[in-house]
Amino acid sequence: MPRFDRLKPIAVIAALMVPLSAPALAQDKAVPQSKLEMQLSFAPLVKQARGAVVNVYAERLVQRRSSLFAGDPFLEQFFGQRMPNRTEKQSSLGSGVIVEADGVVVTNNHVIDGADDIKVALADGREFAVKVVLKDDRLDLAVLKFETNEVMPTLPIGNSDATEVGDLVLAIGNPFGVGQTVTSGIVSALARNQVTEGDFGFFIQTDAAINPGNSGGALVNMNGELIGINTAIFSRGGGSNGVGFAIPGNLVRVFLDAADRGEASFERPYVGASFEPVTSDVAEALGLKTVRGALVVRIAEDGPAAKAGLKPGQVVTAVNGIPVEHPDALGYRLTTAGLGEKAELTVQEDGREETIALTLAAAPETRPRDIQLIEGRSPFAGLRAGNLSPRLAYELKMASEVTGVVVTDIVRGSPAARLGFQPRDIVVAVNGEDIASVEDLQKIAESDPGFWRVEIERDGQRIRQIFR
Repeated sequence: MPRFDRLKPIAVIAALMVPLSAPALAQDKAVPQSKLEMQLSFAPLVKQARGAVVNVYAERLVQRRSSLFAGDPFLEQFFGQRMPNRTEKQSSLGSGVIVEADGVVVTNNHVIDGADDIKVALADGREFAVKVVLKDDRLDLAVLKFETNEVMPTLPIGNSDATEVGDLVLAIGNPFGVGQTVTSGIVSALARNQVTEGDFGFFIQTDAAINPGNSGGALVNMNGELIGINTAIFSRGGGSNGVGFAIPGNLVRVFLDAADRGEASFERPYVGASFEPVTSDVAEALGLKTVRGALVVRIAEDGPAAKAGLKPGQVVTAVNGIPVEHPDALGYRLTTAGLGEKAELTVQEDGREETIALTLAAAPETRPRDIQLIEGRSPFAGLRAGNLSPRLAYELKMASEVTGVVVTDIVRGSPAARLGFQPRDIVVAVNGEDIASVEDLQKIAESDPGFWRVEIERDGQRIRQIFR
């Protein structure tokens, strides 16, 4: 019976089946050709990677209202204070990956969001308190740091753009809190969007079993590289159905770089344009060979897209030579290119193709936001409003090209709250007068016209109401 070293065959499979860099995408890949190859083990790879995967424990204190009238400001005033609120401790469980040897961990934001106390547990059982270095709910990523004098095991971040459908992968995490678990599978699809409720939509799909508690764990290729952070599952019952999703490693690397620079928040490039997916009808009308790309719908005046020469009706089909499947993929490509860089956009229009250079910069504050609390006896009393700019729109998760006066917050129980105003409402006009600034809104709120004919824009829809 032949004797073989388990490490060596794994290395052979890795060399055959996983590309090392983007130029190697076209290389041939092999499937197992013999019974011996079918009996190879992932154990050496797991031993190499498992020490860098940690369990993440997050606890938060929550105030529970004991009153039967909780949530009603009027009834609470008379009855709600008779019973004290209760403080409860809620716990969440997830996973994380050590990516720097001095104790830097990457996980999902939803694992630690709102937590008062966060700890990580290593594979050997030791626990460390951590601090949050950087987090972002849009990308659902967070960088944590624990103090140690040791050189910690790490997982190198691989080039996720070199990943192909069919590549073998391992998922390592802590599902259901049972302890570190390894599952295997393949990459099922790439560039998946509309997976989570956030505004990030570019995921690696895998059939490696991922369950609650795996969030923040590692998706590892056959080279022992981190190619994704496991984030979500598609499941009706809460368990794995073989459809899991991971944030690509290239985005994790850009996010980690921002944390290493000490940035207080993560900035995505401001394009100054809005895009829609290319449908079959649009593709036919524009003479496109494939139904893919990002259709330019609107362009903000004096924004980067306008300065670069991008126009409505054009279709962006690639960034720096890499195909763009949909608008979310365009956002991903620009984000991973990095602020301060120039991206080469391949654009099609009327059957012609051209290349446009787009400068990538953060959203600017083109006019002072001047956020003010509206007081008095008007329907607007209790709302805070500010002047929209690309910067404020970015912070409020609104389309970058919108303009006007936006509601940023509403005082609970105020007239504005009772009348149904909502954050991110844009006040367009009052009694036929256009509202161009917060000062305009303040002045009209101080008047007493007897009735108020208000026009607002909410989620792209115009709403007209009359208040007396």
